[in-house]
Amino acid sequence: MDVEKQIAYWINSAISDLETSDILVKNNKDLNGLFFCHLALEKALKAHFVKLHTAIPPRIHNLGVLLDKTGINVSKDDDEFIGMIMNYQIEGRYPQYYPQIPSKAVVLDYLKKTKKIVLWLKMKL
Repeated sequence: MDVEKQIAYWINSAISDLETSDILVKNNKDLNGLFFCHLALEKALKAHFVKLHTAIPPRIHNLGVLLDKTGINVSKDDDEFIGMIMNYQIEGRYPQYYPQIPSKAVVLDYLKKTKKIVLWLKMKL
C-alpha cells in the first residue's frame, strides 16, 4: 500500500466534500450539506488513521470511533460537535431516519465548525 497516496486520497476527498457542503448549503440543501460535513470529517479522520496505522481505514462511519482510533485529542467543544454531527450522516444512509433541520444560522455555524476541524486535521498530517 502506498501510504502517502492513501493519505492524499482521503484528505483531498475531505476537502472536496467540504466544498460540496458549502455549495449545498448556499443552495438551501441544508440536510444534504450537513451530510457532506459528516463525510468531510470522516475522510479527514481516515487520512489520520492511514498515517498512524499504515493500513486501509475501517469501513465505518462513526466519527467517535474513528477519532479514538487516530489518537488525536480534540477540545471538549470539538468532541461534542463531532458527536452531534453524527445525526446528519444517518439520513443519507438510512432514509427512514430524518433528523430535524436546524435553522440556517445553525447550519452555517456547523459548516464553519466543520471547516475549522477539517483544515486543522489537514494541517496535522
